[in-house]
Amino acid sequence: MDSLITLASDPTAWAALATLVVMEVVLGIDNLIFISILTNKLPEEHQAKARRIGIGLALILRLALLGSVAYIVQLTEPVFEVFGKGFSWRDLILIAGGLFLLWKATQEIHHSLDPKPETQGTAKVQIGFAAAIGQILILDLVFSIDSIITAVGMTEHVPIMVIAVLAAVTVMLLAADPLSRFIAANPTVVMLALGFLIMIGMTLIAEGFGAHVPKGYIYSAMAFSAGVETLNILARRRRQAKAATGG
Repeated sequence: MDSLITLASDPTAWAALATLVVMEVVLGIDNLIFISILTNKLPEEHQAKARRIGIGLALILRLALLGSVAYIVQLTEPVFEVFGKGFSWRDLILIAGGLFLLWKATQEIHHSLDPKPETQGTAKVQIGFAAAIGQILILDLVFSIDSIITAVGMTEHVPIMVIAVLAAVTVMLLAADPLSRFIAANPTVVMLALGFLIMIGMTLIAEGFGAHVPKGYIYSAMAFSAGVETLNILARRRRQAKAATGG
């Protein structure tokens, strides 16, 4: 208890907390985009439940990983070498997660452009729900490990990490339904979000092979693209409103 009081009175700890909260929220955007796209493919009555389960799993995984920080740090130690390049378990997880994102985003783009309608029976809906949760769990694990290892590099205080994780997951919970509705109402946003997932997947693979990609470049590109798409949406709505009024 005394250590927590001492920590709370330390300005450096508050600065680290603020930085970690921002970082966790930004990293959570990647996770949330994937969850929103995936759950929007489920029947409407199952979408909110799947989102809550997906975000809840992200929270559980992050807290569980924080409870084993000493082990997680060891994931950065090389386990084998290929042509003089050492690969750790973290590298392998990032590469696998990046490949999964590339596969999933490409598959979703194919389904979006495929003109053939797909029938959804009861059995397929049940399998789809289980498959959606399984895929969310895989990406939750990848993003959680990357998030916790990054957090460990920024502070050694576990309470600060826990608070940052709770804050980020709270933001994800609040933003999940509005983001999913926005994506569902604007089909062009789906393609843009899938493009984001491809870029994130390539970044994870590059990080796994030791090529550091500054996150600022990635999120700046995402923000610029989102800004352009927002202008397109506003212009489209203005044209539709003008057409409705006969102007």
